[in-house]
Amino acid sequence: MSTLDIPDSHGLGPRIHEHTDPNRSPRTWALVGMAAGLAGIVGIQASMTVDAVYVQDGVADAASITARLAEQRTNMLVEHTALILSSLLLLVFAAGLRRHLSRGVSPDSLVPWVAAGGVMLTSVACLLGSGFTTEIVFGLGDTDLIVPEFAVMVGHWMGTIPWLWVGVGVSGIAVAVASLKHHATPRWIGWTSAVLGGITTLFGISPLQYMAGFTGPVWVLVVSIGFFFGARRTEQA
Repeated sequence: MSTLDIPDSHGLGPRIHEHTDPNRSPRTWALVGMAAGLAGIVGIQASMTVDAVYVQDGVADAASITARLAEQRTNMLVEHTALILSSLLLLVFAAGLRRHLSRGVSPDSLVPWVAAGGVMLTSVACLLGSGFTTEIVFGLGDTDLIVPEFAVMVGHWMGTIPWLWVGVGVSGIAVAVASLKHHATPRWIGWTSAVLGGITTLFGISPLQYMAGFTGPVWVLVVSIGFFFGARRTEQA
């Protein structure tokens, strides 16, 4: 750590400014990313258990679907809580990822911004995916007070919108470019991002776009672990 004496504005003597070594950046954002990825995985798994609208014996009967949804309110709350946590934590991860990548690429590169933008896009999807939770969870407390067709719509909403993780697929590709072209991250992070990011993006582009929910959170978790412990090893070295 170095210091630089700069006269203060009142002429009363030098003022000390401390400059942090850019190779020893804080790692909190990566730790937050791990939590975001884990919360995303939990939310996606919980979403799979809210399956009333997909059960074959009730697929054409809105009333029976509503009754089954009423039995899955705990699952809905788990999905909601996990996805909201992931949504908020992804904002911190996006900011940290942009800052980290910007130190390894040229100042005018779009790569850090694309990487952060994809994560933020996913954060919005997670937020919107949980948008009906409050109304449906309390409404299902008395199924006579809720329109069955609305409950069916919300069931489909909760089983689709939170799975739109294609944004982090683009982020993964951006990290791969930063790593393999600009050497801004360890190469294994670059190759992992290329594979998981590419698969997630392809899922998102295809009619199977909701499959991105399986791979997107895994990418966030894996690369966050890599950034956290990779930076730690750099500091120790």
